[in-house]
Amino acid sequence: MIQTLDLRGTRPTSSELLELVPRAVVDVSVAAEAAAALIAEVRERGSAALFDQAERLDRVRPESLRVRPEELAAAVDGLDARVRDAVEESIARVRRASAAQVPPATTTELAPGARIEQRWQPVRRAGFYVPGGKAVYPSSVIMNVVPAQAAGVGSLALVSPPQAAFGGSVHPTVLAVAALLGVDEVYAIGGAGAIGALAYGVADLGLEAVDVISGPGNVYVAAAKRLVRGVVGIDAEAGPTDILVLADEGADARLIAADLVSQAEHDELSAAVLVTDAPQLAVRVAEELETRVASTRHAERVRAALGGRQSALVLVDDAESAAAFVDAFAPEHLEIHTADPDEALARISNAGAIFLGPSAPVSLGDYLAGSNHVLPTAGQARFSSALSAMTFLRPQQVVRYEREGLAAVADRIRAFSDAEDLPAHGDAVAARFDAP
Repeated sequence: MIQTLDLRGTRPTSSELLELVPRAVVDVSVAAEAAAALIAEVRERGSAALFDQAERLDRVRPESLRVRPEELAAAVDGLDARVRDAVEESIARVRRASAAQVPPATTTELAPGARIEQRWQPVRRAGFYVPGGKAVYPSSVIMNVVPAQAAGVGSLALVSPPQAAFGGSVHPTVLAVAALLGVDEVYAIGGAGAIGALAYGVADLGLEAVDVISGPGNVYVAAAKRLVRGVVGIDAEAGPTDILVLADEGADARLIAADLVSQAEHDELSAAVLVTDAPQLAVRVAEELETRVASTRHAERVRAALGGRQSALVLVDDAESAAAFVDAFAPEHLEIHTADPDEALARISNAGAIFLGPSAPVSLGDYLAGSNHVLPTAGQARFSSALSAMTFLRPQQVVRYEREGLAAVADRIRAFSDAEDLPAHGDAVAARFDAP
């Protein structure tokens, strides 16, 4: 069911490892043309295009694109008590962790009369995409909205595809969580058109353009985010989820298999990878996978994910080789099941979120760890990070120089401006010291 990639006896270079790591084939560019057309429709025709797209793509024509306040209130009233308790605890934990991500303002005194202040300014308005599809994602509402609130963003809008099962409105569990978070601007729109609506605004709908868009979606949503980047900020182009488990001979094969299956149930393109220097552990994990896949609800989906080119049991010679493979793969989720997780962690640089030991499964991070589950996929953890309060903050430098501070560097500014043949730069400084 799952392939074995045996790298024992080899020492691939970093470049070679990037070629060897298993990946799903997802080309966002192939969806770009269709996404661009949907965005253009929304810019030209406004809400009429969004109604038509919902009917064509979501197979339902909403009665209203903006969710009414009474729907939000009813969704909260109808929320299962156990789910509400879990949601409220998740909100509390993510809110505490997100608040800790906001840096304090700082002042650097460079010389008498010469100071630089660093402040962190929130964007004015943020938009959040909550996907529909194979599952319902109230947790994504929490993971996107709470960091923006922690950052101090004052204006929030949420979009999610209309659901035929709910009369063309947004799924009521998503609505309930939005309402519990105080988000009252919610729209039943999805896909690339929804991203275009957030980026450019829809005047006849009263939807004002946002400054940052966050939240995962399908390949058309990812393509749309790529197209509007530069008009607005985006968190990332989310791809299929992945998990990599780093384990040694003492690890519990049963727990590893359970965690690989838990991520594989998201999508047929989900990646599930084990890296180990213990061949017998790999054998036991393969056996456990057969048992677990047969009994899980989404067995067909899980089997497709585990059997895809993106999933593998990877055999390496030692801990150093294992760490090199992890860094090349740059997993969205990294679990470390070794005798000394901290020792293994010290060798690793690239991962979206890291879970140490048998009592920290990825499922914990998905809902209640307090960490954020919107993470870089497809190896993007080599150069990007999880969604956080920082996604919605901009560092700004405030320059406070008094006359003595400027005088101390005036000659050096003149030296630079002469060297660059930009004499007016030096003249602008000299003007401060000319007699009136």
